[in-house]
Amino acid sequence: MVVVASLVVAVGTATGMLSALEDRDGSDEARPGSVSGSPGPRSLPVVPSASEPVPASTSASASASPSVDLSASPSPEKTGPGSAKSRTTPSPRLYRHPSSQVLDWVRDNPRDSRTDVIESRIADRPAAVWFADYAPATITSRVRAVTSGGAAQGRVPVVVAYAIPDRDCGGASEGGAPDLGAYDAWIDGFAAGLGSGEVVVVLEPDSIAQSDCLPADRRADRFASLARAGRVLKAADPNARVYYDAGHSGWNPVAAQASLLKQAGAASAASSDGIFSNVSNFHTTSAEIAYDRQVLAALGGPSGLGAVIDTSRNGNGAPAEGEWCDPAGRKIGRAPTLDTGEARIDGYLWVKLPGESDGCKGTPGTFSPSYAYELASP
Repeated sequence: MVVVASLVVAVGTATGMLSALEDRDGSDEARPGSVSGSPGPRSLPVVPSASEPVPASTSASASASPSVDLSASPSPEKTGPGSAKSRTTPSPRLYRHPSSQVLDWVRDNPRDSRTDVIESRIADRPAAVWFADYAPATITSRVRAVTSGGAAQGRVPVVVAYAIPDRDCGGASEGGAPDLGAYDAWIDGFAAGLGSGEVVVVLEPDSIAQSDCLPADRRADRFASLARAGRVLKAADPNARVYYDAGHSGWNPVAAQASLLKQAGAASAASSDGIFSNVSNFHTTSAEIAYDRQVLAALGGPSGLGAVIDTSRNGNGAPAEGEWCDPAGRKIGRAPTLDTGEARIDGYLWVKLPGESDGCKGTPGTFSPSYAYELASP
């Protein structure tokens, strides 16, 4: 299956944050650069800035799926609080963690000709913090360090739980907990670090869309653990918003993806606030909006369920099919925000960290200034 491009770096010590540039007239082009990405076999996001890289995970990517009705286009540009603004500037409500590979590079290279562009368009922006290493003894304190930092500033952190057993179906981002019992305990520790403030949890990228590598009984067991994870996270912090893996618009057909999501608990208000899509991928925001709305309609559940979209590298859309490893011509996408002005679209997030390599611009998961500059440049 086609993979999503991007690697994940273990967040044991660091977090990544990036910056998205403004785009004009609601387009996916980020000012002054656009984001892009394309389908094709690829690896998963790299854990934001980090010390130790984690292998990349696979995720289907390709051109827009024929199952997506793109006539269900996004709402016209809205005026009023936060809508047009969300397309040009990052939301002040999202939290930018102060530790990341890109920030380290900016601090260490003040005279580099690329520093101003990388700092203003990537390093200064809020991005997700990944927890991809299975380290149960420290998971609570490490999650708490991020959520308490956000709470102290009155901002909303985005955290990624990425330790499901058989992660990435044994691909480049393989790893995770040794078994589901250990995973359930890891999730308990993760939840204990959430605190009581607002937080967005991106729960296990690829774990549902890519579950076809598992036999039926193990897939059912995984889905039961994911449903439990959502319930535990939301019970621990009623202000947490938990989103489930919907792949992206070039992967599974709408009905099939919705069926998988329902089995994993994504249609229940007790465990879910909706779905996420396009993690580490490059599909345009408009294609993801259309796809996500269709998946939500097929999923059913409470009307309040919504979607968040990874716009970190989708400014130029998907590259030629099959290109997934740091493809050329990609650009950063819409600025991270929780105010999209679009019905049922709860946020545009930078889940994958722009500039962290898929493995072709450097060691997987490590920051590449040349790649970052290419993504952020006009």
